[in-house]
Amino acid sequence: MVSLFRTKQQLEPAAPERPRLDLSGPLLTRALETLIQGTEAQGGIEFWTDALKLKSQMFEQALGQGHAGDLPLDTFKGLCAFMASVRRRIGPYLEQPAYGAMVDAIVDLLEGARDTTTTDARLAAFCSHFPQNKKHRWVRDLGVEILHGVDPERYPLMCRWVWDRKANTGVIREIWFDDEVDNITINVPDGFGTCLMLREELSQFLTDNGVFRDVIWYVDLLCAKIYADYIAAQGGVYLRADFSAPGDPMEHTRRLLGLDGVRAGNGRTRLKAISGEAFVIDDTNLLD
Repeated sequence: MVSLFRTKQQLEPAAPERPRLDLSGPLLTRALETLIQGTEAQGGIEFWTDALKLKSQMFEQALGQGHAGDLPLDTFKGLCAFMASVRRRIGPYLEQPAYGAMVDAIVDLLEGARDTTTTDARLAAFCSHFPQNKKHRWVRDLGVEILHGVDPERYPLMCRWVWDRKANTGVIREIWFDDEVDNITINVPDGFGTCLMLREELSQFLTDNGVFRDVIWYVDLLCAKIYADYIAAQGGVYLRADFSAPGDPMEHTRRLLGLDGVRAGNGRTRLKAISGEAFVIDDTNLLD
């Protein structure tokens, strides 16, 4: 009986690693201030949280409750327009038979999504359906955008710009508490546990600063603003194809979150086909 019990325990998924994050209070305070200032002239921060809610509703309606297996191509194209690091590279997978195989991978990713202990394993399995090279680094972003979009309460933002351990870059680095951060490698994993820990830390920070509603969306906005400011400081070098010089303080933030996906008035998107032509979807007027 003891042997059987131990075998069963060994088969249970391990809880995700939740590393300690040494975050800088002053850097977070400055980022929150610039976020509030940047949104004031553009409808206010509530306008932006509402936009994120709408984006999530689109993902949930298209992919939630077992709908992923019947995902129409046009619907998926519409979702891709709101994923900045995905939309320019996914063109070859928007035609059959590649599209059908990708949908099958998405179904597998969402299978058992209520069990977050399998998150990293499911993401790894999802990525394994695609070539393992630099040109397909966007695949992980696709997977985590889907998880966060369909179930934002359970899954935090986990895009590469939040934290990429191999590149030693992301939001975590920009708010890390260390005077020598530019000269060190931050040794924390870039899986589900780390991103969940980051959201918990930022949620506590926001609550301490008077934010009690829509906290998960404030966290997304804060993360995007932190990394957007880094992009701006670097002159748009990182992900240059997706982030050109901004014309307003919220431009990079909007792009990181995919809220610039549809060009108001004509329905043309930033999603590119293999030919390089922009797709056209129904105009959502999101952040018009």
